[in-house]
Amino acid sequence: MRGETTLKGVDDIAMASSQWRVIGLCMLFNVIDGMDVMAMAFTGSSVSAEWELTGAQLGMLLSASLVGMALGSLLAGPRADHYGRRPLLLAGLSLSGLSMLLSFWSPNQSLLMLLRLLTGIGTGAVLVAANVLTYERASQHRRNLAIALQSMAFALGASLGGVLAHALNTSVGWRYVFLAGGLITLAAGVAGAFFLRESAQFLVLDQQRHQSLSIHPAATSTMPRSKYRALFTPAQWQQTTSLALALLLLMACFYFVMSWTPTLMTLNGFSEKEGAVSGVLLCVGGMSGALLMGLAANRFGCWRLLLGFLLLNSVLMTLIVPAAGLSGLAVTVCVVTGLLLNGAIAGLFTLAPQAFDTAIRTTGVGVVLATGRLGAIISPVVAGVLLDAHWTAQDLFMFFAGSQIVAALLVWYSCRGSKACSSS
Repeated sequence: MRGETTLKGVDDIAMASSQWRVIGLCMLFNVIDGMDVMAMAFTGSSVSAEWELTGAQLGMLLSASLVGMALGSLLAGPRADHYGRRPLLLAGLSLSGLSMLLSFWSPNQSLLMLLRLLTGIGTGAVLVAANVLTYERASQHRRNLAIALQSMAFALGASLGGVLAHALNTSVGWRYVFLAGGLITLAAGVAGAFFLRESAQFLVLDQQRHQSLSIHPAATSTMPRSKYRALFTPAQWQQTTSLALALLLLMACFYFVMSWTPTLMTLNGFSEKEGAVSGVLLCVGGMSGALLMGLAANRFGCWRLLLGFLLLNSVLMTLIVPAAGLSGLAVTVCVVTGLLLNGAIAGLFTLAPQAFDTAIRTTGVGVVLATGRLGAIISPVVAGVLLDAHWTAQDLFMFFAGSQIVAALLVWYSCRGSKACSSS
């Protein structure tokens, strides 16, 4: 990939305590984002019972935050490239926290859906800004690990959110899940306002841009439209489209596996306990996948590991259903599948910021993440349509296994001849 506006001395400086503080804060923000995004999934049954919602209405509530995340990732990018990563990250936290807080007083499904959309927009902005800020604050040697930790933090937040939501939902009611999530998010925003520092690469770029504008006042190259156009120039479009489509396929597969595996196992004759256990095992494997990618990327190359994860996952996906009847094999297959899926997501999140220059980095990462989020949105719909067409569970897993091979080809195509890939 092309993608490095290198500041002499910045990338070669060892990671000081201030850099780790920023990375740690970004991890905290991702943990909280994971909790916020999953809040509706953990309270959906209670909300549905209280308001007597139809399946379609509940589905809209569950998907609202995903749609918001796609919009937030897409819209925040150019503004973060113009105003800075830190302001957009803090704005995203404020929007998410306030929307979660107001959800406590939601009188009906329509208003709650709007607030879930706004929560998603804030979350999408945070994910993009935190990814790029981590990339630009980390030293080159620790960069892969630092970004992979962000992916692990989001998964950790989703898991912790489940524990918190279950405790509050059963004791005081679903509204308090949103109240607690909003207060925690706003508290994190306050901490960020005091301790978070802007990227040095962006500050130098911003200074150069102001100097250029003082000489050429009519320059408009920082407008959002020009940022998006820069992603599809002859030298850039290949990496933009390849990474975006690869993440779309990967996220579609991830959400299919995480959402449908327990249900499909039950529909194919396995007990509800066996289906639930398979879902838990996927999460257990996923928690370690991102960490493994981060630790091994410097040694073996991020893009090589990513290709290996995608191809191996395409094989294991075809074994989930046949292995379900053998407890020992089922445990291994589910854990490794979760590991590979989350590790591959962490790998793409690591490659994305390397594909773009500093001036368009957040815009590019935002487009890639927004496209990936579309995969998460359409995946349950595609699976449902195919089930209605009498596809078996094995047919569905084979279908999504094939999508991982296509994703691997897209990653290979985006990295072909790229200097950034050869060094990552």
